[in-house]
Amino acid sequence: MIAIISVIIMPVLSFNKTIALPETEDIRTFQATAKILQRGIANIVLVGDEARIKALSGDLDISKARIVDPKTYKRRDEYIKAFYELRKHKGITLENAAEIMNDYVFFAVMIAKLGEVDGVVSGSNHSSSDTIRPAVQIVKTAPGVALASSFFVIAVPDCEYGSNGTFVFADSGMVEMPNPDELAHIAVSSAKSFELLVQDKPVVAMLSYSTKGSAKSSLTEATIAATKRAQELAPDIPIDGELQVDAAIVPKVGASKAPGSPVAGKANVFIFPDLNAGNIAYKIAQRLAKAEAYGPILQGLAKPVNDLSRGCSDEDIVGAVAITCIQAAAQHHK
Repeated sequence: MIAIISVIIMPVLSFNKTIALPETEDIRTFQATAKILQRGIANIVLVGDEARIKALSGDLDISKARIVDPKTYKRRDEYIKAFYELRKHKGITLENAAEIMNDYVFFAVMIAKLGEVDGVVSGSNHSSSDTIRPAVQIVKTAPGVALASSFFVIAVPDCEYGSNGTFVFADSGMVEMPNPDELAHIAVSSAKSFELLVQDKPVVAMLSYSTKGSAKSSLTEATIAATKRAQELAPDIPIDGELQVDAAIVPKVGASKAPGSPVAGKANVFIFPDLNAGNIAYKIAQRLAKAEAYGPILQGLAKPVNDLSRGCSDEDIVGAVAITCIQAAAQHHK
């Protein structure tokens, strides 16, 4: 477990949040559940068939987890009707809704929507789209939030930059081609997520292949427009662009390329112009810099629903559950 996740887990122990885990066909879910319960990180609801869960979990102690089977649950009809009401404008029938509520991920998100759990973590056996789709359809965005987006917490070992080597990369997992207004909202949401999870002051770089007019194109103009909009949305947060990565994090380069910038040489939140750049960058950091990468973590939803990599470990699930608890607690106190 990396230091940043250790820091995140500490306050979670007092939150008493309940998180649903719907991927009950995977031993990693039960390994993580045993650790989460043993450490007191969260209460766990396992969504699935009880007999199969008990058989697959073997000797792992998941006795304190609650098991909910979508096919036999006492509130099943209520959830079917609720989903139907949410989606009938899209042509969904009650029969369609009943079938969809058999899906463990959809069911887990629905019980979050109706307040039975505080959040959901999924993705070890599902694509990102299969986790994000139910969240967007059922939970939807939080009041006052323009769009949902995602980020990674990146912790680079022995790194002098960022917040002791810790950064937020956004959007690296969800919004494919944000327009300038959307990119601005992603920047503001990511700054708030950084402050919430890393417990340090966010310094936001709107990244580009250009620094302060060193090149000019429709791409750089879009980043400049997004920067201006983000500064309007959050005048109290240091946000600047367009900046190249070296100008954003290396003080000497920042002073040379962007003198007077409140961000250059100090950035710890990277806002990428599109999903291509963000996803490529986080994987390069993870594989070449041996960084720990947590995410994609979703932000801007009315209830926290978080994604996992299909190559995740049980400790990754533990970390994602801890992050989800923090997001849930923050929403509760708004």
